[in-house]
Amino acid sequence: MTKPCLLWIRRDLRTTDHEALAAACKRGGPVIPVFIRDDSVTGLGAAPALRLDLGLAAFAARLKEKGSRLILRSGNPLEVLRDLAKETGAGAVYWQRLYDPAAIKRDSRVKTALREDGLDAESFAGHLLFEPWTVETGQGGFYKVYSPFWKAVRGRDVGPALSAPSDIPAPDAWPDSEALADWQLSAPMRRGRAVVAAHVTPGEQAAQQQLALFARDRIADYKDQRDFPDREGTSDLSHHLTVGEISPRQCWHAGWRALEEGKPGAETFLKEVVWREFAYHLMYHSPHILTRNWREDWDGFDWREEDDARVLAWKQGRTGVAFVDAAMRELFVTGRMHNRARMIVASYLTKHMLVHWKIGQAWFEDCLVDWDPASNAMGWQWVAGSGPDAAPYFRIFNPETQAEKFDPKARYRRRWLAEGQSDPGPEALSFYEAAPLSWGLSPGDAPPRALVDLKAGRERALAAYSSLKEQG
Repeated sequence: MTKPCLLWIRRDLRTTDHEALAAACKRGGPVIPVFIRDDSVTGLGAAPALRLDLGLAAFAARLKEKGSRLILRSGNPLEVLRDLAKETGAGAVYWQRLYDPAAIKRDSRVKTALREDGLDAESFAGHLLFEPWTVETGQGGFYKVYSPFWKAVRGRDVGPALSAPSDIPAPDAWPDSEALADWQLSAPMRRGRAVVAAHVTPGEQAAQQQLALFARDRIADYKDQRDFPDREGTSDLSHHLTVGEISPRQCWHAGWRALEEGKPGAETFLKEVVWREFAYHLMYHSPHILTRNWREDWDGFDWREEDDARVLAWKQGRTGVAFVDAAMRELFVTGRMHNRARMIVASYLTKHMLVHWKIGQAWFEDCLVDWDPASNAMGWQWVAGSGPDAAPYFRIFNPETQAEKFDPKARYRRRWLAEGQSDPGPEALSFYEAAPLSWGLSPGDAPPRALVDLKAGRERALAAYSSLKEQG
């Protein structure tokens, strides 16, 4: 009988379109899925850790339906995998790749060591449509601008999504597993756990249902509706993608089917799938985007780096700018934020307030259930101007004119802001259930005064950018 294969699970909490799982099943022997709580897990922000907790529970239940189990262990991945290989007599370890610098370093070390031990250690694609090293410019380098990247991959062949195995071969005896409840992954959420969890439907079955609903009911109008935060115009797939409950390949094929059916918003959706690819392309080829200015000429820009009372007001949704504040409340209650709103709150922080993008990046890293290292870093730098943007100097979002255009009836703002309303709704009030008691906030508080005069803030930002250009 073929020796067991350890299936090292990371950001791929699904059984459908899972290259490593399919390969492990094809070997013919037992497959033992294992998730390891290492530094990459214990270092997660509060909301991403909550989302992972919910996702792992759903994935374990899915494996049980397939006659399998999810083994949980803690520690250094190489040591854990070596111990499990000895315990189970495994002859192979398979996993799907990740692309951040820390994961690449860790996985390379694990693969080399396991192969030296005589194990068949193999990694597979699956978190992206295109491996970052397979997309090159005509000169052989990597793409630094999105539009030519999109043109380069739009017509590429993407293989069919793999079906889930009907059952997963199990070993005669399962190794011991730690208990997910004992990990207390969601403990850092404290008061906010129940509030945010109520807005998350985890699991690959939920993800596939959401994709089907989007393709049926929303994708045709996606281009026209996706910028309005008071409407259900987006796919709502980002939190499923970040933990791998659905694959980008499934999203890609759904988008193309809709395009072939003549649904006009489908190409815009496909471009958004590729925007995620572009973020990973940049992170892989220029990993410094995670921690410092992607454009080195921005190192001299005079951003404020103090996480002070004014920044706290931004985090609390008390800037006095209703659109910004509503978005920050949505983030704290749901763990997500509408994409249009993300650009506005990021622009307000980095341009009107002239606060360093790294402070906003860190807050999102702690508060987003759909946190993704590549997308978060690129998004913040794109808005701030230090990243891959063709016109960073001129783009300063005015949150009031943005509200007039994208929330003309103020439904989004009323939905999330209790201050000033005689009868605020449950979602506006739920912010106070989640907010730390130390903030001392109450729905009866008066609406906050504006932190920054928008016109003066814009002029100050433009002056700072002019100075930077003159220095360059």
